Amino acid sequence: MRVLIIENNEVLNKKLSDALNVKKYQTDIAENLKDGKYFVSIRNYDLVVANWELNDTTGADIINVIKEKSPKVPIIIISSQDSTDIEVKALNSGADDFIKQPCKNEVFIARIEARLRSWGSNLIEIGDLAISPDEEKIIYKGQEIEVKGKPFEVLTHLAKYRDQIVSKEQLLDAIWEEPELVTPNVIEVAINQIRQKMDKPLGISTIETVRRRGYRFCYPKENNQ
Repeated sequence: MRVLIIENNEVLNKKLSDALNVKKYQTDIAENLKDGKYFVSIRNYDLVVANWELNDTTGADIINVIKEKSPKVPIIIISSQDSTDIEVKALNSGADDFIKQPCKNEVFIARIEARLRSWGSNLIEIGDLAISPDEEKIIYKGQEIEVKGKPFEVLTHLAKYRDQIVSKEQLLDAIWEEPELVTPNVIEVAINQIRQKMDKPLGISTIETVRRRGYRFCYPKENNQ
């Protein structure tokens, strides 16, 4: 899973990143809103952690930028100010949680994992198709479909972001722990497996290739092949 940290304090952003990396989360660090906007424009994130008090903006602006790009992605706001007013403003602005800093690493990780479970455990239901990320299970019209491993993760990620075109690079970043060590053709292999094990036998189309841009979840759509 990939987490974006938007924090202008170098010591704190390194501390948060290190804590997440120990737990095998992939992290990107932005020190201002401009860099944060750049990262969310090129990658899909499972969660965003952002400081309410950045040098170039306020937390409310950060939340708006993130939610505009990825409305469903959870945002955790952090702040060094012990202020109920800030916490209320953050939650009212669309934040999913608020963590006062400094915070013990184990508490920080526990809060993040709880938020990811809450978001990632939601059953994805689209027409006759149901995808359960927690159980790694796909059900179509009551029939369980045998798509597992990376192909399942690719299908799930595209279904979560079904209103978007997702590039190969974004899929690699989101799913592979060390994306720099694999070639983009692993995405093609995964999608081919989805089409052979699921789409072709069922006579449906779930993923369409958008030339030079990536892939898009397209179910429900008749398979005319």
